[in-house]
Amino acid sequence: MRRRTHAVPLLLAALLLLAACGGGGRAAGPAAPTGPPQRGGEITVLENASFAGGWPTGLDPATNTTGGANIAQMSAIYGGLFRLQAADDGSGAQVVPHQAEGYELLDGGTTVRIKVRDGIRFTDGTPFDAEAVAFNFRRAVDSPCTCSPTWPLAENGITTDGPRTVVLRFTRPFAAVINAFPATNVNWIASPTAVQQMGEEQFALKPVAAGPFKVVSNQLSSQLVLERNPEYFKEGLPYLDRLTFQSIGGDQPAYQALLAGQAQAYEGLNTTPLLDQAQEAGRITVTVQPPTSPYVVQLNTQRAPFDDQRAREAIYHATDFSAISQGLFRGRYPVSQSFTGPGGLFHHETVAGYPAHDPARARQLVAELGGLTVRLGTLKGYVAEQVMTALQTQWQEAGITVQIESYELSTLIQEFRSGEWDSMLQTAGAWDPAAGVGVAFRFSSSSPFTGVKDPELDTMLNTAAATLDPAEREKLYVDAGRYISEHAYAPFGLAFAPANLATEGVYGPGLTTKIPPIVVNTGVLWDEVWRAPR
Repeated sequence: MRRRTHAVPLLLAALLLLAACGGGGRAAGPAAPTGPPQRGGEITVLENASFAGGWPTGLDPATNTTGGANIAQMSAIYGGLFRLQAADDGSGAQVVPHQAEGYELLDGGTTVRIKVRDGIRFTDGTPFDAEAVAFNFRRAVDSPCTCSPTWPLAENGITTDGPRTVVLRFTRPFAAVINAFPATNVNWIASPTAVQQMGEEQFALKPVAAGPFKVVSNQLSSQLVLERNPEYFKEGLPYLDRLTFQSIGGDQPAYQALLAGQAQAYEGLNTTPLLDQAQEAGRITVTVQPPTSPYVVQLNTQRAPFDDQRAREAIYHATDFSAISQGLFRGRYPVSQSFTGPGGLFHHETVAGYPAHDPARARQLVAELGGLTVRLGTLKGYVAEQVMTALQTQWQEAGITVQIESYELSTLIQEFRSGEWDSMLQTAGAWDPAAGVGVAFRFSSSSPFTGVKDPELDTMLNTAAATLDPAEREKLYVDAGRYISEHAYAPFGLAFAPANLATEGVYGPGLTTKIPPIVVNTGVLWDEVWRAPR
């Protein structure tokens, strides 16, 4: 058995540093803390109701259906086997063991051994051991959540080897497995005893875990109140006594609530005029995160009109994301023609042979088709809806008839699963392109959230996710990006990352410092968030 211990993060370190330094944006607001972190106090964190502020199916990792949006709440309750951390400026990002002590990739990446830290206990007093982790893994892989892992598991592929080691066996190498953990529900380990004694329905309302905070009360998609876990495995943490997540109806009311002192933090601000206003006012710390996930216009090739490549090429030639970036956002969000933004792994700004903006060619293709009528949808949110409206204008100028629609997250998921959609403006990426809503999520034939069914592309993406050598992985993703543009599967656009806001005296990694978003919102390290005494 050939061993390759911690090979991926070590070999990727240089790439990560370069990639993270390329993103960023501005951070502004009150002065940095003048002293060390203080223990005690409480804060209320606001989450946008259309995304992270909705958890309609509860907070059990195996039954929650919106877990990718609820990373904040899940991380505060469960902690995580692994997490993404970075230097204060967002550089040097890497996935590191947390409740896990370490891991090994064996047999060319087809076997993974994860060692759990010794002595951790759930808040119900039961042991956080290998059997508990395996129990959670088995539930997570069968989950309906978009955050369920895409492991190529072998038969009986989840086992244990002693009290502290969990073993995963795959049918093919999967080098990206550890980088994908923080974006998937296998990262959040529930107490098996509590699940069995409470039943899934009650557990989803008041989950029991071993993270930094315990659940006090949970009103679905409204308010989640947490208190410090006194038995948390990291001595002296968490700093806060109490942490409350409150759902709110968008950026503007969230900003006003912070100014009024009704809350102390907000995740995911993306209303650009409000972002400028908050930075210029200087009353609140505004941290713009390094962009990782570019927008992409997904085209449903499984049905007309986009089962005809000429229709897809017309969309490419009618689309000018550079003009949108400059015209609407003053260049704040860089345009990427491939899978990640400047803050992500394997970022390449351009793709060789990418179809150029050419409205005349678009009109010619539309004429050949005898006209082109499409529906374009997106998730509700300022940037997405602004981009969608601009695309409608550009496409109409090329002779394309466009109907636009915005969706709440749960409705958007239903649209994808129905298959009855034409085009969707979505983010297509993650910090690692193989993780979360990464490239396979948007382009793999086995994903319900893709409009493409192409075995050759599947092979390219699977090979890229499997490859241990970072340089070879990068080359494979470059090839896959070129293949997608050659087949006109989906034009890529500006790489967006939201901002986090904090009132004076509130500090923490990912909240007032930069961490590249693992999916959309930044993975705030809640156990290290603190509040200065007033």
